Amino acid sequence: MRCEPGHPSCGTGCRDCRIVAPVWRPNTVSAELITLGEALGVVAATEAGPLAAGAAMRMDFAGAEATVAIGVSRLGHASAWIGRVGADAIGTMVLDRLRAERVDISACRIEPDVSSGLMLRERRTADRIRVTYYRKGFAGSRLSPDDIDPARIAAARVLHLTGITPALSETARAAVHFAMDAAVTAGVTVSLDINYRAALWSAADAAAELGDLVAHSNIVFAGPEEAALLVPRQAPAEMAKALAALGPSQVVLKLGADGALALQDGEPIEQPAVPVTCVDPVGAGDAFVAGYLAALLDGESISARMRSAATCGAFAVAGVGDWQGLPTRQEFGLLDAADIDR
Repeated sequence: MRCEPGHPSCGTGCRDCRIVAPVWRPNTVSAELITLGEALGVVAATEAGPLAAGAAMRMDFAGAEATVAIGVSRLGHASAWIGRVGADAIGTMVLDRLRAERVDISACRIEPDVSSGLMLRERRTADRIRVTYYRKGFAGSRLSPDDIDPARIAAARVLHLTGITPALSETARAAVHFAMDAAVTAGVTVSLDINYRAALWSAADAAAELGDLVAHSNIVFAGPEEAALLVPRQAPAEMAKALAALGPSQVVLKLGADGALALQDGEPIEQPAVPVTCVDPVGAGDAFVAGYLAALLDGESISARMRSAATCGAFAVAGVGDWQGLPTRQEFGLLDAADIDR
C-alpha cells in the first residue's frame, strides 16, 4: 500500500503504511547516468588501534554505486541511484543524503521487514583498515528486476554497474542483467567497474560472471588484481589490451599511486596520479570512475576524462570518508594552486 501524498513519514521509512513504493519524486529531468546497487551504514573508527569499549567512532554510509552517483551529480550531471534500504535510521540517512546531493532516488524502495546493511571499519594501524560486513539477507540484497524500468534506462546516456551487485544475491544479479540488457537494446553506454570483493564470492565464480558482463560493456574499469581475474597477469598496457579483446571499446586500469592507464584505438594513454597528502584511501576508485564518466558526459576526449578521473581520485584520498571529499566543478583547480587568496 502506498502512502497518501504529504504523509509525514514519507521518505523516512514509513511504518504506518509499510511503504515499499518510490520514496521521492524529483523533477522530470531524465537522469544522464543511472546506477544500481547496495548502500550500507558505516561505523568507522576515527583513531588507530583495536576496537574496544569507548573507542571513538563516526557514523556514515557507503556504496560504490551511490558514490559514483554523488560524484557525477556534484560535477553537474543528473544522476539516479536504484537500490533498497531498510525502514531504519540507516535507510533514512542514505536516502536523505542522496536527496541532498540531488541524486534521483525515485526508484529506490524501503523494505519494512529487514534492516539496512552495515559495515564496521576498524583502523587497526595508521595504514591498515580492517572491514567487517553485515549484508547477507539485508535490504540491499533484495534488489531485483522489479526495481528496473527499461524506459528509464533507455532515456539515460550511461548505465553504470559494478561487480559488487551481482554477488549480493540471485535477484540482485538478475537486476544487473536486466538493466544491462535494457541499456544494450537502447544503445545506452554501459560502464562496468569490476570492483571485486573476495568476501562476497570466489575468484572462479566472479570470473565467470564478470567475463559475461565485460563482454557486453562499453567501458570497463579495473585494478591490476581485478583484471587478473579475467586475463593473464602482465604489464598494465598488455592487460588493458587483453581486456579490450573481450569486448569493451574503452578499458581503464586504475593503478593507485602510479596513476592510471587507458586504451584509445589500441594505444595506451598514461595518466599520473595527482600529488596530494593521503588521509583516507577509501572511495578513491569510485571517485575516479565518477570523474571519468562526468567528463564523458561533457563530451571530453579520453585524455581529459583521465585527468578528471585522477583529480577526483585525489580529492577523495585527501579527505575522510567514501564520498564526502568528492569535488564540485568549481573546485577542480584547487589542487593546482599552492594557496588560495580569497
